[in-house]
Amino acid sequence: MGPTASGKTDLAARLLDYLPAEIISVDSALVYRGMDIGSAKPDAAFLARAPHHLIDIRDPGDPYSAADFARDAIPLMAEISGRGRIPLLVGGTMLYFRVLLEGLAELPPSDPEIRAAINREAERCGWPEMHRQLMLVDPTTAHQLHPNHSQRIQRALEVYRLTGRTASELKQRAGHWTIRPMGDAYQLVQLGLLAHSRQLLHERIARRFSAMLEHGLIEEVKQLRQRGDLSVDLPAIRAVGYRQVWDWLDGDGSCDEMVERAIAATRQLAKRQLTWLRGWPELQAVYIDDPQSGPRDIGELVANSLKFLQNSPIY
Repeated sequence: MGPTASGKTDLAARLLDYLPAEIISVDSALVYRGMDIGSAKPDAAFLARAPHHLIDIRDPGDPYSAADFARDAIPLMAEISGRGRIPLLVGGTMLYFRVLLEGLAELPPSDPEIRAAINREAERCGWPEMHRQLMLVDPTTAHQLHPNHSQRIQRALEVYRLTGRTASELKQRAGHWTIRPMGDAYQLVQLGLLAHSRQLLHERIARRFSAMLEHGLIEEVKQLRQRGDLSVDLPAIRAVGYRQVWDWLDGDGSCDEMVERAIAATRQLAKRQLTWLRGWPELQAVYIDDPQSGPRDIGELVANSLKFLQNSPIY
């Protein structure tokens, strides 16, 4: 696991040369078909060398949740293990990892009218204000969320308005699980790709977004818009990069401003991912750079990862 643009996919592919493993993608954007460039989805040649499970499994108009991921990933892990191989989970959607490790308590089903009312209110006052409202009633949940994390803020407010109790309270008291924690079903090794230099990560993010534009990101978003059934209310279109290009095509600012907003949003995503990882239990840090000599090459990252694996219970 690791922040965006840290090189997780390349490292995982190289580890397949040493491990009898199969890769399961842990990425909330890669699940969507037709969203290839802006999600940094591996191309066909790469996937032929390093096949990934849970890529291109959903239409962008069909939202995919953490619970959906767990329901897909857990049977896959069992199938891979049954073949005598190692499930290698790779990605940056930390909530997906968390649900596998901790499970998901049963909460009340969604109410379309309450959800629509929350969305209308958010359109008027913005998601940071909705986050402030959540902070007043459920600070435990609110402290875990970025003020613009609309989907999870919406759900937490919906639960409170439905039940009069907070999501954090219901999770603590829950006697039933939507998704059970993995518990002792697997021996786990958790590797986190991290950077000593935040500037290095920022440079990688900027270079990658520039490459996405060169490879046709704007045309990709135009094709999504031409469908006519997609909007920024959907999690797929709210993904970083896609949202900024979509808004620009709606007439929001200049192209240069769109690029700046997309890079800034990606940096914020990386910052949130690193915040998750700083408190992550039992994480083995694999640094993509050296404080003195700068970026490490892929061979060194593979070697450092294998050192952890050789001393682990799975190797």
